Amino acid sequence: MPPAGWRGCAEGARLRPSVGRVTSLSVAVAVLALVVALAALAVGVLSLRRQAANSRRRARRAVPPDLEAMARAIGDVRADVARALRHLAVVRYDAFGDMGGHLSWSLALLDDEGDGVVLTAIHGRAETRTYAKNIAGWSSGQQLSPEETEAVALAHRG
Repeated sequence: MPPAGWRGCAEGARLRPSVGRVTSLSVAVAVLALVVALAALAVGVLSLRRQAANSRRRARRAVPPDLEAMARAIGDVRADVARALRHLAVVRYDAFGDMGGHLSWSLALLDDEGDGVVLTAIHGRAETRTYAKNIAGWSSGQQLSPEETEAVALAHRG
């Protein structure tokens, strides 16, 4: 009697592996595995395409519209600030030798491009005279006093 597990084999018979034989069941299993693999590949490709489209969409709307309006407003403010009289300097001095206290002064009020005005007040014993001179590009078309020139230079240095 043959040992258990050797059904249908006679004693002493040689076993031959069935490597070379292809059955219809093994072909069906291989085809089914190929179909499942192709379906998984298709799902993966579609998922990657969807993620790429979503990231492109997010990149296009990275700046919300209200933030773009804020950026334009900041640009407008910067342009306004450039034209503001931000460069200021005061030079105080004695216009006359017989008076002390540095009561006379020259005030430069200029923007970032050097455009503005120099105001000068000269105090004497009996009266005070006030002058205004236009400044364009850090210089004036009118003759400036040494104190006015110093005020413009100090304003230009910041």
